[in-house]
Amino acid sequence: MTQSLFIGLMSGTSMDGVDAVLVDFAGAEPKLVAAHTEAIPEHLLKGLQRLCQPGQDEINRLGRLDRSVGSLFAKAVNNLLQKAGVEAKDITAIGSHGQTVRHMPNLEVGFTLQIGDPNTIAAETGIDVIADFRRKDIALGGQGAPLVPAFHQQVFAKDGQCRIILNIGGIANITFLPGNADAVLGFDTGPGNTLIDAWVQEVRQQPFDADGAFADSGNTNDKLLTQLLSHPYFALSHPKSTGRELFNRAWLEQQLEDFANLDEADIQSTLLDLTCRSIAQDIYKLSWEGELFVCGGGALNGALVRRLGALLPGYSIETTSALGVDPKWVEGIAFAWLALRHHQGLPANLPAVTGAKRMAVLGARFPAN
Repeated sequence: MTQSLFIGLMSGTSMDGVDAVLVDFAGAEPKLVAAHTEAIPEHLLKGLQRLCQPGQDEINRLGRLDRSVGSLFAKAVNNLLQKAGVEAKDITAIGSHGQTVRHMPNLEVGFTLQIGDPNTIAAETGIDVIADFRRKDIALGGQGAPLVPAFHQQVFAKDGQCRIILNIGGIANITFLPGNADAVLGFDTGPGNTLIDAWVQEVRQQPFDADGAFADSGNTNDKLLTQLLSHPYFALSHPKSTGRELFNRAWLEQQLEDFANLDEADIQSTLLDLTCRSIAQDIYKLSWEGELFVCGGGALNGALVRRLGALLPGYSIETTSALGVDPKWVEGIAFAWLALRHHQGLPANLPAVTGAKRMAVLGARFPAN
């Protein structure tokens, strides 16, 4: 059996599908062999969105959804293998991120919770699963996020060159690669697609604002933008991480109470500028110039990338395709890499990024047999 093939599974804050990637780590750089996105069925999506807010009967709902999401992840793996023409016995392990339903690292006893039962994935695929990557870092006093900067450092860094990797999923996060491995930083800047998706879903019943066209049809309201940017999270210094707990539809509705007369497209434009401004102001705290490479779903939003470029004239902006990795699959490949690190008994967190006391091997193994 080859020891170089791993699968990465990722479902992010935006819950727009389960990304499954098959990665070969035999060479100097990870090689994407095949990729597949498994849609999240409507009933499951509604259940997950409900679970992300406090409510009744949570433990029973959590238990059921944990198993259901595990089965969905297993289906994504089996469809990926069929697409790639590869057998389960050829895969060393699956690295599963799970689906985050709570991320609250700043409480007195901080915690993070991802569901998608790894035992179910292992049983339904016949492949060992490595999962639960975030909680070791939290146990060591860290934020448990972001975890991808260690992967970005290995794959994208260039000695003596200042690079920033910007991942725009539901939440946006940046990895600062200053050309010196000891000085790598990374943190969540705030909302990425989560609010712009929520608004276009509510007023236009579209899953997302394709290429930012709806936002571009409106005009940003400066007063609303200033109010949104006054959220205390944006003033925090790193390490910091966030999620739906802070930036969600309920918070947005609260912010819009005094702006009932605003045009829907103007709100969409303002929310897009919230994403861009919060990203840009955090980037400027790190460096005034360099190379910026965008990945995640936001990389496909032309309006977002254009507005970001106008805010960051000192940066050249491209997607991670320029570095040889399709922007859609970067996070999935990162979780395959995290599984590889666990398999090799090597640490995968960066204390300067998460605030953990020390580096550690992340995750736990759930054998198929």
